[in-house]
Amino acid sequence: MIHLRKSVVPVAILFLFAVQSTLLAFPVKDAQLILDNDYGRVAREAIKGSRKSVKVMLFEAVYYEKYPDTPSNMIIRELIAAQKRGVKVEVVLEQGESTDRTTQRNYFTAKLLAREGVDVTLDSPTVVTHAKFLVVDTGIVILGSTNWTYSALTTNHEVSVLIRSPEMGQALSDYFKKVKGSGRKFLP
Repeated sequence: MIHLRKSVVPVAILFLFAVQSTLLAFPVKDAQLILDNDYGRVAREAIKGSRKSVKVMLFEAVYYEKYPDTPSNMIIRELIAAQKRGVKVEVVLEQGESTDRTTQRNYFTAKLLAREGVDVTLDSPTVVTHAKFLVVDTGIVILGSTNWTYSALTTNHEVSVLIRSPEMGQALSDYFKKVKGSGRKFLP
């Protein structure tokens, strides 16, 4: 992970935000670049450090039954552990045609998470949720290109950023709520 800025003095970061198709600026305490397979470790640490809430929005989250120690499984198990220790964990996943591979994989993961008490929503099938972000305790945001799949977390070139900004965390939490409201709660 590469620190882009370690200053405690807030700096403005521009972020193209889809809520109103407006370019918004947020104060940032710290931003760290996450490259390639560093994502899994950083995401697990952020979730492990959560105290109140974790919100996750992903195009694809895969739990591999036959391969328990894959990076995506480890992140998903960390979400479940957070839920069990009293953190409010909410997940929004892409839902397309019921027969497509991404939807089938997301259904399996949604079922696993929901059985463990995680609040899972499948997005509206009329819109593709291609966003990939995680908001921890409103103050920590991880966003970028990384899906929770074996390839994305081990062999792909992926770029994400960890940003410490309560303002950006709140804006993404608001966006999360909007997308979640247009989807349907997954019931196992």
